Amino acid sequence: MDRTLSPGVAPPDRLGTTVLPDGRRLGWSEWGPADGRPVLLCPGAATSRSLGFGSDVLDELGVRSVSADRPGLGVSDPAPARDLRSWADDVAALVCDRELDRPAAVGYSQGAPFALACASAGVVGALAVVSGTDELAKPSVRAQLVPDVQRLVDLCATDPVAATASFARMGPPAMFEMVLAMSGEADRAIYSHPAFAAAYRRALEEACAQGPHGYVVDTVLSMTRWPFEVSGIAGPVDLWYGSADTSPVHSPDAGAGLAARIPNARRHVVDGAGGALLWTEAARILAPLLERAQ
Repeated sequence: MDRTLSPGVAPPDRLGTTVLPDGRRLGWSEWGPADGRPVLLCPGAATSRSLGFGSDVLDELGVRSVSADRPGLGVSDPAPARDLRSWADDVAALVCDRELDRPAAVGYSQGAPFALACASAGVVGALAVVSGTDELAKPSVRAQLVPDVQRLVDLCATDPVAATASFARMGPPAMFEMVLAMSGEADRAIYSHPAFAAAYRRALEEACAQGPHGYVVDTVLSMTRWPFEVSGIAGPVDLWYGSADTSPVHSPDAGAGLAARIPNARRHVVDGAGGALLWTEAARILAPLLERAQ
């Protein structure tokens, strides 16, 4: 039986947990050949380690794709007082445990700031940011946001308790409906595909199995000032955006500002694609990432 759920989405080939230096467990999943070139995925908002990408091209490209649940999501233990830099520390421990040898990385949507933190810390060798959230609280970025998102960014800065309460009301069903509501026609065709929708809903449910706190912390961290400057990232970074991406919480200028601030960045805007190009353009994203990672 064909195990592919929909183009580029399949159940993980391997699942496990890594015990971090402080005793916490970090849940991970893998797809592709076990001896392939490692590519770490920092997944999008409130999704678990089970939602991968590019499963139909990994063998051909020789890629070992690895995803991990951030603290408090899926099967990963919570981490009190965590921030973006502490995620880079967690990934460094995972890299050592799984012998990933300074992998390339992909940061999708809300996973982008976490992946950029890993690049800033030198934990990953090359990075592809796909439909990535920009530093929304940076004044030059905030000025470009729609008013509703500006208000959320300001709330995170001025009243994080109220922001936390607001985000905590977003359960998996509401999250799925919100994503559909923010999506244009190109993305709704992907998200509404029965098999993809089932995989996506399952990843949302798994991510919130411990409650909403993990997603809430992720969202506040992504919407407040980042504790590092992207201008300090030394490794190569490819920025991928779709011209038809209608999400108001990705990048208001389709990565133009990020590309200007990151020294070794290349920006790609895929005509007609939406925010779901992680799944529609997997081979196109992975091939130059692997080349630059060398």
